[in-house]
Amino acid sequence: MQLVPADWSSIFVPEGALLEHLARGTILYFGILVLMRIMPRRSGGELAAMDLVFVVLIADAAAEGMGGHTSIPDGLLLVVVFMAWNYLINILSYRLPFFEWLVSAPPLQVVRDGKLLRRNMRREFLTEEELMTYLRKDGVSGIGEVKAAYVEGDGKITATRHNRKGG
Repeated sequence: MQLVPADWSSIFVPEGALLEHLARGTILYFGILVLMRIMPRRSGGELAAMDLVFVVLIADAAAEGMGGHTSIPDGLLLVVVFMAWNYLINILSYRLPFFEWLVSAPPLQVVRDGKLLRRNMRREFLTEEELMTYLRKDGVSGIGEVKAAYVEGDGKITATRHNRKGG
């Protein structure tokens, strides 16, 4: 095991062309974003698709630079590309509702007036047992208590109850 690397330039001198890194980073970012957008919402856990893509790509690019597979500047350049695209997409999503619609999954209703919307549940691969598990965590004991329930864009399930009068 060496204490000092024999060739310092392999660590600090970029190996690839600048435009190649920009193209690779851009294609990876948008390719994974599109794939995450078409997957069921609950596949990403508690993160929205854009957040998950960003975290995964940043971790991978940093690991490449740290692991010795590429030079440190190559890894940093990919991190900068991913951060720049993420920042730009956040700005565009904030300013342009159409862009927000493109990159973020809208809520999908799975319960309406105490009735399961099975077609929507199938789209999300959500079983009745899973739905009831989420609803029980919110204090719902039966599906009849639910006015509406949604699978949100980040995969969380939210519900509103019917208003009960009397006491």
